[in-house]
Amino acid sequence: MLVLGRSQVEALLDVDSLIDALAPAMADLSTGRASVPDRIAALVPERDGFLAAMPGFLPSAGALMTKLVSLFPHNDGARLPTHQALIVAFDPDTGEPAALLDGTAITAARTGACSALSVRLLAREDATVLAVLGTGVQARSHARAICRVRPIRQIRIAGRDRAKAAALAEELSAVLEGEIRAVSSYAEALDGADIAAATTHAVEPVIRRSWLTPGVHITSVGYNPAGREIDDATVAEALVCVESRQAVLAPLPAGSNDLLLPIRDGLITADHVHAELGELIAGSRPGRTAPDQITLYKSVGVAVQDAAATALILASAREQSIGEEVTLR
Repeated sequence: MLVLGRSQVEALLDVDSLIDALAPAMADLSTGRASVPDRIAALVPERDGFLAAMPGFLPSAGALMTKLVSLFPHNDGARLPTHQALIVAFDPDTGEPAALLDGTAITAARTGACSALSVRLLAREDATVLAVLGTGVQARSHARAICRVRPIRQIRIAGRDRAKAAALAEELSAVLEGEIRAVSSYAEALDGADIAAATTHAVEPVIRRSWLTPGVHITSVGYNPAGREIDDATVAEALVCVESRQAVLAPLPAGSNDLLLPIRDGLITADHVHAELGELIAGSRPGRTAPDQITLYKSVGVAVQDAAATALILASAREQSIGEEVTLR
């Protein structure tokens, strides 16, 4: 059994290759070729946390795996990430355990990469201004990945803690081109932004319709069972796209309050979800139809993303003879 630690996973995972690999993975999900049951979780109410299991089979990548992921939002995010995970890969022909990987780095990378895929599919080609809402691991991942698919010239970062936003702006300035700066509010970050990446644990919406510029593309990956990232007006007006209708509309902890709450309140119906990313990739559903259209990609995370990333990492690890082989018997 091959064992790969976090630093090895980070070294092996190429963001551009991952964004490309996620396209057929999402198409497989939408056509039913992939097997991805709803996420289940054991709750830890004393810490507002949970431990979730996410199995998946992605035949096109030859990937059979499961991820165990914990979300403990009171972790500081730097010394101890809010999301921590392990992935176990199995041989799809025999069911034999084949590899154990750090899943924390994979979760961060695949989430940002799939948001970048949504940007490739839905954002205007001339999008140059990116608003990043949040200052944690996903904020970093999204800034780096989205810059791979659009000519971003300015990044504005906003969070609850201005000092953390400033520190992140300085960190990203060392690895990304363009003007990168911290701003004092979510509204300031969104004013004139072409792309908005919401990566928070917000209770109250950090994206509100009155703060948005026509034509903006929004990616929203935050999860909080007690809150939401996007306000009703934005959801109601936007062209809404998701990874999986089944996943995003399932009860918590699988689904998203950003859509479940306005459906519950009668503001929209489930049919308001326009498309899955896989349907956009296959061409069975259209994407953006006007320059001033607001588009929204709401992500809850699905196992085919982890499977696609795992397949890439294991192929590179074996090609480069990286990792430790251990015997479980």
